[in-house]
Amino acid sequence: MEGQERPAPPASLFADGHLVLWTLCSVLLPVFFTFWCSVQRSRRQLHRRDIFRKSKHGWRDTDLFSQPTYCCVCAQHILQGAFCDCCGLRVDEGCLKKADKRFPCKEIMLKSDSKAVDAMPHHWIRGNVPLCSYCVVCKQQCGNQPKLCDYRCVWCQKTVHDECMKNSLRNEKCDFGEFKNLIIPPSYLTSINHMRKDKKTDYEMVFDVTKTPPTKALQLCTLLPYDSARVLVCGGDGTVGWVLDALDEMKIKGQEKYVPRVAVLPLGTGNDLSNTLGWGTGYAGEIPVAQVLRNVMEADGVKLDRWKVQVTNKGYYNLRKPKEFTMNNYFSIGPDALMALNFHAHREKAPSLFSSRILNKAVYLFYGTKDCLVQECKDLNKKVELELDGERVELPNLEGIIVLNIGYWGGGCRLWEGMGDETYPLARHDDGLLEVVGVYGSFHCAQIQVKLANPFRIGQAHTVRLILKCSMMPMQVDGEPWAQGPCTVTITHKTHALMLYFSGEQTDDDVSSTSDQEDTKETE
Repeated sequence: MEGQERPAPPASLFADGHLVLWTLCSVLLPVFFTFWCSVQRSRRQLHRRDIFRKSKHGWRDTDLFSQPTYCCVCAQHILQGAFCDCCGLRVDEGCLKKADKRFPCKEIMLKSDSKAVDAMPHHWIRGNVPLCSYCVVCKQQCGNQPKLCDYRCVWCQKTVHDECMKNSLRNEKCDFGEFKNLIIPPSYLTSINHMRKDKKTDYEMVFDVTKTPPTKALQLCTLLPYDSARVLVCGGDGTVGWVLDALDEMKIKGQEKYVPRVAVLPLGTGNDLSNTLGWGTGYAGEIPVAQVLRNVMEADGVKLDRWKVQVTNKGYYNLRKPKEFTMNNYFSIGPDALMALNFHAHREKAPSLFSSRILNKAVYLFYGTKDCLVQECKDLNKKVELELDGERVELPNLEGIIVLNIGYWGGGCRLWEGMGDETYPLARHDDGLLEVVGVYGSFHCAQIQVKLANPFRIGQAHTVRLILKCSMMPMQVDGEPWAQGPCTVTITHKTHALMLYFSGEQTDDDVSSTSDQEDTKETE
């Protein structure tokens, strides 16, 4: 009967409750576990950063995927850990605190209570020795076993087997190896500090130029014999200019006799200055670091002209000081400056997207192609006046003007010499002369870079003066672009920089230019 219907059995309600409970668990447990892992990871990172900050080691993060290595404490594979970029010590995350206390880093300066100032013993680090290294005792290969084994001296880079290590070798005086001429011995700094009783300096910390300017590190050169220091700048042309500015400050302080000569390891996009000095168009690890250091020792000293670029805004009531730049490579107004300006604007918005040299060049190509269609810099000859050494020059229908100090431009193109039957003598970077050329547009720039055309050569001069009469135009100095209104640009010689030229390798352009010159001489 309808009045006697029984309610649903409680077993179904119980089953529904179980379903809800398991659903909640399946959703909440992963969330809770992920949150717990995130908290633990953050705590470990804070702990690791605290050790990094207080340590005398130059710790950097590493893991199994970046470089398979073994922990110097527990001898196990490092899944997540750190390595010291000064002494090469490698440890697992759990052994970091223990390793920081047990293993000292390289001594930049010996302790004041050190008894043997003149005798510098080896600083041995066990394990993770470089491949293809050989034992100094038995002359057999080291580091070829899949475990933590063998020793390496962080100063002279000598390696020795575990079984060949003797007490006499542990206490042996280190001679700093092949690159002893590039190393400042800790005993030397200690002796200098003892002699300078009135003004002692602590050099125990390694200089990090991402946190401190290079000026402080370069003061080490004042402790060395005259004209003995060499500096390797690892970066692009902008980084080289940054270091050269710091060297100019040394000259202002009266330390000119201590100014070091500068070599370049090209890590930028264009690297035109590096290419001009024989160091190549780019470095991606294809040459061993030891060979790079040998090249630095073998390089010859040359001078590089540095120029002052003064930009004075036009106007009767302009009270602002003229802008001043230091030029090492080139100054330009026109399409190539416009490409640099567009590239710079987008890189500032998303710098992480512009870390690849190939991608950067692809972006330059995009903006160059765009300007071929738009022609934002046309009729430049109607907007500017150009003077070379005080004499005004009549200009054809150009879109851009480039003032060169070095041989290369635009990522490896020899702009002044040209190609074919119209070749000119090689441009020099130490003759106190500037080469001035014109381009007819972005498409003409592209033709020049692939050797299908020559620029319009305007002339050479000791002083260049350019007057922008109207409108806004893009300008750049050594890749640093800006939009400029009516103004007067004056380029005059500022100083010389002491550089290192490596003549071990010649580019194709160097060879072709040299052969063209020889052919011209034979014809004459």
